Amino acid sequence: MGNDSSPTDDLRLFQTGGHACGYWPERSARDLVLDPRDPRLPEVYPQALDWGFRRSGDLVYRPHCAQCRACVAVRIPVAAFAPDRSQRRCLAGNADIETRIAPARRTAEHFELYRRYLGARHRDGGMDGHGVAEFDQFLVGSWSDTRFVEMREPAAHGPGRLLAVAVTDRVGNGLSAVYTFYEPELPQRGLGTLAILQQLEWARREHLDHLYLGYWIDGHAKMDYKRRFRPLEAFDGRRWRRFAA
Repeated sequence: MGNDSSPTDDLRLFQTGGHACGYWPERSARDLVLDPRDPRLPEVYPQALDWGFRRSGDLVYRPHCAQCRACVAVRIPVAAFAPDRSQRRCLAGNADIETRIAPARRTAEHFELYRRYLGARHRDGGMDGHGVAEFDQFLVGSWSDTRFVEMREPAAHGPGRLLAVAVTDRVGNGLSAVYTFYEPELPQRGLGTLAILQQLEWARREHLDHLYLGYWIDGHAKMDYKRRFRPLEAFDGRRWRRFAA
């Protein structure tokens, strides 16, 4: 195809079989998955995000359910974002926290926090049995440009106690929020909100266009927090539009 060829021209997609939905367990779900053996995945991953896909481990997928369109890909346009009053309170209340962008490497400290988080937030949900192999496969991956945004309590000497980790992919001209886990015994800190605000600050420093937040689901309590970050854009299957919900 000469100079007109695109790296996505012959990209293969697979449709999974039916499986229990990770958000509504009583429903059956299917996904579209980019060929996980394709060596071009790092190159096409930014374009896939623009098509409403998401990464989980080494899989880049998008929900493709016959009778349900509940999962809506959303992203924050970084330059236009301004924290609301609640988010400003979160930043002020966590002004003592030290944040750094670290390599995506599992340590005993990371894994212990991850296990505590899953035990408190996802008990009996399938993920609470994750071991170190599942941690590495799910959060680190083998080909993505991934970082851990670490948030710690201050300490006089050495690193302070690890409170939260936002697993984040650096992709093209944006960031993708892959997963966040944090200390479950400190709800007053709003660590999940803080993680997104810190990712936005990282993106702003590097003049990146978007922070991709994965999927928002109308009526799902665990997904509702995403609509509090405004302005927000949603992918309608063809293009990104200003989120109206």
